Amino acid sequence: MDNLFNISEEILKASEKAMELCSEKLKEIDEIEEYNQHKMIKAFQKAQISESHFTATTGYGYGDRGRDALDEVYAYVFDAEDALVRYNFVSGTHALTTALFGVLRPDDKMLSVTGTPYDTLRSAIGIEGNYSGSLIDFGIKYEEVELKPDGTVDLAAVKERLDDTYKTVYIQRSRGYSLRPTLTCEDIENIVKTVRSVNKDVIIMLDNCYGEFIEKKQPLSVGVDLMAGSMIKNPGGGISPTGGYIAGRKDLVEMCSFRLTTPGTGKEIGCTLGVNREMFLGAYHAPHASGEALKTAVFASALFKVLGYDVSPNYNENRGDIIQVIKLGTPEALEKFCIGIQHASAVDSFVTPYPDDMPGYEDKVIMAAGAFTLGSSIELSADAPLREPYAVWMQGSLNFHSGKLGVMLAANEIFNNK
Repeated sequence: MDNLFNISEEILKASEKAMELCSEKLKEIDEIEEYNQHKMIKAFQKAQISESHFTATTGYGYGDRGRDALDEVYAYVFDAEDALVRYNFVSGTHALTTALFGVLRPDDKMLSVTGTPYDTLRSAIGIEGNYSGSLIDFGIKYEEVELKPDGTVDLAAVKERLDDTYKTVYIQRSRGYSLRPTLTCEDIENIVKTVRSVNKDVIIMLDNCYGEFIEKKQPLSVGVDLMAGSMIKNPGGGISPTGGYIAGRKDLVEMCSFRLTTPGTGKEIGCTLGVNREMFLGAYHAPHASGEALKTAVFASALFKVLGYDVSPNYNENRGDIIQVIKLGTPEALEKFCIGIQHASAVDSFVTPYPDDMPGYEDKVIMAAGAFTLGSSIELSADAPLREPYAVWMQGSLNFHSGKLGVMLAANEIFNNK
């Protein structure tokens, strides 16, 4: 390959070895990507998408055909009865919080079966930060089941804890800033079966962030009632400028829509201000972009395995999301990795990331991202709190060639500064 970035011979040789190791897994991802892309095209055709759906609306947005058709597209690809896809959601956490407030009422009980949720959701629940307006502030009771020592869901403990007094069971698919395994649809199905054996009526809700289009199967097809995520992750294809989604049972989506707007108006109002075209184009590209990000994660796993680092998942393991964890061992190596990712970017390549305080996080956090959309984690990015074992969480890349370069430059930055 042309060495335009002065990558060391050692890293180039290690990269060749990594490609040999993960070649079969990359072919497997191509097959999944092709299936999901075909399904997306089918969704567009079923909804009869045309140029008229890209038209902007203002004010109340009554009769916005594009908005309603976009819901229909995502409902089909997610195997949902209905979906609520809006640029109004400012983050995945906002979509998840809207869903929780949509289905829970004072004195209801929710049970997280995947341990403590991701950092930014803890303040929304009320288990950290003591902010006004949290779920706990509204009288909703929160409990959790700790994960087993190996990071997997303790199904026996879930079965023992659960009874018919719980309104919602909450599942976080991705690992957050932890080292536990991400959940595949098979894992989620096993959780659902365990829950249903005790409580047939409890609402099973899933944080699906980073998990969209990673498998052919959908969580809603294995018994999940409601799920939510961010449009600047997988489902937005790197093109949606902002937003989030909620998808699942029609009655539950309606309850969530009443929380997003007002009771009675729900999803019938909300202008789109000209973002429909980008949202549709993002949907169209989402299966491909997610597949390319997945390939990048697999390559990163293989390369750093060759270089002697502990990685999770391993390059040949089945995956439930696009995130790759690499245990780098020292704060210096962690910072160098993020610098390498940043310097591989098309946008802001000249910027040097450094750790700093961030709202919603206990430790200083370092983030690397040269993104066309601020905060987009379907574009190549890496981030981590500065705490032991000084692991980095890497995700994204709109195309594998750019992602592969970023991973190589991250390795090169560490190698050149030992």
